[in-house]
Amino acid sequence: MMRVGILAVQGAFAEHAACTEKLGAAYVLLRKPEDAAGIDHLILPGGESTTQRKLLHDTGLFSPLQEKIKAGIPVLATCAGLILLAKEVSGGEGCFSVLPVKVQRNAYGRQLGSFSAVGDVGDISGYPMRFIRAPYVTEVLSDAVQVLNETDGRITAVRYQDLTALSFHPELTDDLRIHREFLGL
Repeated sequence: MMRVGILAVQGAFAEHAACTEKLGAAYVLLRKPEDAAGIDHLILPGGESTTQRKLLHDTGLFSPLQEKIKAGIPVLATCAGLILLAKEVSGGEGCFSVLPVKVQRNAYGRQLGSFSAVGDVGDISGYPMRFIRAPYVTEVLSDAVQVLNETDGRITAVRYQDLTALSFHPELTDDLRIHREFLGL
């Protein structure tokens, strides 16, 4: 049976858990290293990437999650999660540094710069996207990175191997198609 690990040290983890539950998948909230045992999918939620990076190290979760990511576990990373995966981060530090992209933190400005849009995300058409203090990809560093979405001329969704990273928050919509695709349901 599939077991999804959702990083639960800070950010929108409860919303991702609700989406996962609606789809009938088992999940565990990741708060300590032993929580990562037996997971076969990983969600890195939106939130504050600097705080998440610090808490990943403080809780001891960084190493077991890094091992799983490098071993090829499927990962869905949203907003701050995109920053945690990126190889290069403008205006911040990297964390897992496995996704060959360069991202700009808080690229749309403060909370007042938050917005919604509708667009195609890979094969998913007409998807409602919520951008909240969102990053975006400023540069793709490998031909193996597939761009899944551009919004207003900026790259906001990519896939690289088993990593799917989004600037926006699918967990804040009622549309479960991205979670369904990620979980292979």
